[in-house]
Amino acid sequence: MQSIRIPQDRIGAIIGIKGQTKRILQKTSGVKFSVDSEGEVLIYDNEEANPLSVLKTVDVIKAIGRGFAPDRAMKLFNDDEYLDIINLKEFTGKKSDRLLTIRGRIIGKDGKTRQIIESLTGVYITVYGNTIGFIGNPFNLPIAKHAIELILNGSEHATVYRYLENQRSRIKINEMGFDL
Repeated sequence: MQSIRIPQDRIGAIIGIKGQTKRILQKTSGVKFSVDSEGEVLIYDNEEANPLSVLKTVDVIKAIGRGFAPDRAMKLFNDDEYLDIINLKEFTGKKSDRLLTIRGRIIGKDGKTRQIIESLTGVYITVYGNTIGFIGNPFNLPIAKHAIELILNGSEHATVYRYLENQRSRIKINEMGFDL
């Protein structure tokens, strides 16, 4: 059995309306889990479940706990999709006012910056609490993560957009199935 702690305000996202999301997750993965009112998720190892399915279920639950919508988090059941998380406190130290500024820079006005990075890389991004979560393939995910790290380290948005535009051709070539 494995245990994961998620924020209490994300419990409803994992369970869904009348338990629908939980049932879909369990049916898709073949893995049973329970969620208590404190945010403790217990994932049961059963002999019928594929060990890889258990690991993927852990990642899906982590992703939902970090702010991803369940349908986006379920992309992690695909063999070529991965979850990565950045802790913003590594960039802000103990300055909570800096955290708000950084989150604002990443999201951008009306969500524009995040949308641009998502659309150019094909990587889903969420900003939740003190973390930034990414769901993407192993080629595009590092590109999106680097773009976010550029912002976190103080780069101008124009610099980040130029970096992403320069990476577009590599992304397109990769999407066509050619090795770089």
